[in-house]
Order: sequence, then C-alpha cells, then structure tokens
Amino acid sequence: MKWVFRTLGLLALILGALLAVMAWRASGVGTQEAAVAPAPKIDIDAQAAAQRLAGAVRFKTISYDNKPDSSGDEFLALHDYLEKTFPAAHKAMKREKVGQFSLLYTWQGSDTSLKPIMLMAHQDVVPIAPGTEQNWQHEPFSGDIADGFVWGRGAWDDKSNLLAVLEAVEKLAASGAQPKRTIYLASGHDEEVGGPRGATAIAKLLDQRGVKLEFVIDEGMIVTSGVVPGVEKPVALIGLAEKGSVTVSIAAEGAPGHSSMPPARSQIGEVAEAVAKLETNQMPSSLQGVARESLEALAPNMGGLNRLILSNLWITEPLARAALSKSTAAAAMMRTSTALTVFNAGEKSNVLPARAEALVNFRVAPGDSIESVMQHVRYTIGNPLLKTATIGVARGPSPVSPSDSEAYRLIERTIRETIPEAVIAPGLVIAGTDSRQMSGLTTNVYRFLPVRAKPEDLPRFHGTNERIGVENYAEVVRFFHRLISVSAIEGK
Repeated sequence: MKWVFRTLGLLALILGALLAVMAWRASGVGTQEAAVAPAPKIDIDAQAAAQRLAGAVRFKTISYDNKPDSSGDEFLALHDYLEKTFPAAHKAMKREKVGQFSLLYTWQGSDTSLKPIMLMAHQDVVPIAPGTEQNWQHEPFSGDIADGFVWGRGAWDDKSNLLAVLEAVEKLAASGAQPKRTIYLASGHDEEVGGPRGATAIAKLLDQRGVKLEFVIDEGMIVTSGVVPGVEKPVALIGLAEKGSVTVSIAAEGAPGHSSMPPARSQIGEVAEAVAKLETNQMPSSLQGVARESLEALAPNMGGLNRLILSNLWITEPLARAALSKSTAAAAMMRTSTALTVFNAGEKSNVLPARAEALVNFRVAPGDSIESVMQHVRYTIGNPLLKTATIGVARGPSPVSPSDSEAYRLIERTIRETIPEAVIAPGLVIAGTDSRQMSGLTTNVYRFLPVRAKPEDLPRFHGTNERIGVENYAEVVRFFHRLISVSAIEGK
C-alpha cells in the first residue's frame, strides 16, 4: 500500500504547487499599473461648453436607411454653426467637404517626418423610435440643459465627441499653439448607416494622397461604473478592434395551398426549425485574443474568486467561459453572436404561404469571417432545400490593433492623467464605427471616448433620454486637449 500513499502524496504536492502558482498569479505580481501624475487641469467653462454642445444637438442630422440626402440641409446648417462657434479652430485648420456632407479638417504640422494623427467623430444620429417621443424627459432635439446634463439625440452619440475635439482645438489654436505633427479631424455624415459616403470616401481620399497615420482614435468604448462585475472603480476600455456584421436570409419556397390540407412540413415550419437550430447551437465561444487580454488586465482589480479565476485562464478558461456566458454582454465578447431579427411569412390565416423567410444577424468576432459564418449556418441547419444567402452589406471584423504600441500607451497614459481613478484595459467593440475604414492607413486604430455611464445609462445609447453630464463633457474636452497637446503639439 506504500505506493498508494506515495501517489497521494505526490498528487497533493502537485495540487499544492498548482494552487500556489494560481495564488501568485492572482496576487497581481508584474501587473501593477505604473503611477502617473494627474495632468494640470486646464480651465474650462463647463456651462459655456455645454451650451455650445446643446446648440449642435438641435440640428436634426438624422441618417435614414436608403435616404442618404434627406437631412442634407441640417448637415449644412451644422457646418455653418461649427464654423461660427469655433473661429480659431477654423482659422487654424483647412476644411474640406467629402461626399457632400462629411468634413475633413487638416491642422498642418511643422515636422513632416512625423506621421499625422486622426481624431474621428461622426455628425449623424439615429432616428427617434416612432411612438417613443412622449417618453423623453426633454424633447429629443431640444438640447436642453437641466439637472446637470445636456439632453437630446446626439448628446452622447456622437456630437459630444465632435464638439469636444473642436473645443480642444479651439482652445489650443486661440492660445497660439502650433502642432509639430499634422492633425486630421474626420467627421463622417453617415456612420449610422455604415459610412459608405463619409468615412469610406475620406479614407480613400487620404490613401490617394499617400497619407499614413500614426494612430486613429474614434468612439467605441467608454468609462463605466458598476458594469464590470467585481471591479469597484470606473473602468475605461480602449477598443482594439470591432466586430463585423452579416445578415443571412434563410428561405423556404413551395406551392401555396389551403390550410385545410396542410403538408407534413410547411414552409414556415422548415424555416422555424432552421432558426431554432441556429439559436440553440451558437458559434463556439473562446477566451482568446482581445477578450482574454481584457479580462487578464482587469483581473488584478477584482477580488476573491473572480480574481483567482481570471488571473489563471491558462487553466480556468472552461470555468470562466461558463460563468461569463450567463451575461449577454460577456457572451457577445467571447463569440460571434447570433440574433434572430426578422420573420416573414403568410398573409391570410387560412392560406399556406408559398414562401417563408427569416433574417439572422451575426456580429462577427475577430478570428471568424463571413465565410465561416455561412459554413456554420449551412452545417447547423442541415437542410439543403433551404436557400441561404447574405443580404445587405456584409463586413468582416476589423484588424486587431496592438496594445503594446506607443500610440496605445499614449492613450492609456492620457486616461490616467485625466481620469486617475479609472482602471484601464483593452476591449472589443461589439458594434461598428467609422474607424474601421482607416485600417489601411495605420495599424493603430483605437476606439475610446471618456463618456461616463452606469448600468442604467446604457439603454440611453440609441435609446430614449440620451444625455451627457455637463461636468463629464468638460472632462471629455480635457482628455482631447491633453491627447492633442502631447501627441501633436509636443510631437511625441
């Protein structure tokens, strides 16, 4: 029996060593953030800046599907407003109109050996959902300032971004600052419908001019409080990449008939079974790439079991994936998501339809592709009689930008200097932004806007009662002022 005790002793020794390694990794050794002193807090008249943002919110620069020019007069009026509101910025920069309503500003730097930087922010907003207007505490395009907030569609997404950048440039230009590094401000007018005539055209124009960028920063991730489980401090995620998107049509066709003589399998039944299979059998989840990097960066700021598990994904990944899958947001981060969005069939209760169709939207994670999504659809459905096809514009995931570049470290440092209490980590944008169009001009494309939000604020994004805090907006201005100052004025 001695060998049994020896074996048990050896197993206990191995287990003890394993637990010791896990505890050491969970202790955060080698993961402590370097101390950064807060930047000098520049003086900003927060109320006056909020009034200027509110003025921009009042322009109904709405993007509608299949109606590219329907808000043209509003865009032109916004352009005039920006020119009058930020005179020093417009005097310092060259402004070009691209695709009729998009704006490209150039603030020429003195050192042509330095690659330019680009700050992006779109002008357009999504429509107000019909029938919800009465649910707004303030009229959707009122630009009211009340209770410490600027209210209205675009106050968050994305006019706060656009106006804050112009506020920063205005302040710098008025002070006589001259950039060493050229600065581009790119503002598309159709981001909410994919950016085909805005950011896409701007990227093509700059590519034709031979422009290569040091980095791009656009909207995408924000500063949240109470959203990341186990982290008490505000969390600022810098988006390294964004998911792609493809909508797949699944259709069954056959002869119509009377409901009194139904076939064994109807068109509706065939399609319903197919989409049920897709919803039940999702594409595989994974804690690799950006998702893993994000969790490992956040782990040292957690406590207890969460910290132990997420600091040791090399052995705890299956357990972590199972736990994270219970959260819709975390699940979306770990896989290509499957969303059943439209079902069309039938016109009369006693008539069997000749055609049934469902639309399924997939948000494609890095590592997957449009082709792998279609392979998954056909294999999972397992019915060659059903017709499957992509509809609309399909786009794959963006390239993944590095988290160890000088550009990333500059953005990270700027967050620490202006929001010193924040925990910073890489992140994955599960929606889409205009910045993906710039991936041919640089490998350093990042997505971050220091808008603060709590769990109850998240439905305001594209939803009812969109708003931004007046003091938070001043914080956004300070962030861009610091980022531009260090990266372009000082030329670092």
